[in-house]
Amino acid sequence: MTQAVDANLLSCHLCGKLSRAAGASAGICPRCGTLLEFRKPASIARTWALLMGALILYLPANLLPVMRTTYVGEETADTIISGVVYFLLNGDWPLAVIIFTASVLVPLLKMLSLGFLLLSVQRHNRFWRRGRTTLYRITEVMGRWSMVDVFVIALLTALVQAGYFAQVVPDLGAVAFCAVVILTMLAAETFDPRLIWDEAGTT
Repeated sequence: MTQAVDANLLSCHLCGKLSRAAGASAGICPRCGTLLEFRKPASIARTWALLMGALILYLPANLLPVMRTTYVGEETADTIISGVVYFLLNGDWPLAVIIFTASVLVPLLKMLSLGFLLLSVQRHNRFWRRGRTTLYRITEVMGRWSMVDVFVIALLTALVQAGYFAQVVPDLGAVAFCAVVILTMLAAETFDPRLIWDEAGTT
């Protein structure tokens, strides 16, 4: 299988423009000025480090309260799961499904996908290359939707501030959850999908 690297061609990881390497060095992208690289440096190690950080924070993000609500002097603490259960018990199952999917399922699936891609690259697997490349693209795009919970908490914190009567403040769970989302987004960015195609051979 002929690859772009064999023809001295490489694509900019920022804007995607295909360029020819400048002699012994990769050079600079003529479109956006980014330093061109045949492969992202230390891609696997960096992605694993970010992914492990996200995995460590995933449990506290779901078990610790994401916000504390005060209503007429009575304070309640809500986790992501308790919020899902609350909406289910009150018949708002579409909202419960959205919160569960965006805040619990999507981050977990993204971490599993990245772990699978990393292991397949490290083991030099040649199977299902197109499928793994598509899986990476889907993983890269879907991660940002997990921020919906963070936006909701930020909005409630800004709008519901009535002193003793009503108040919403973010809690440690929100910080951990935000860190999980950011770390998984960075992990997807540091992973180089070109590594999937580096093992020469038939697909």
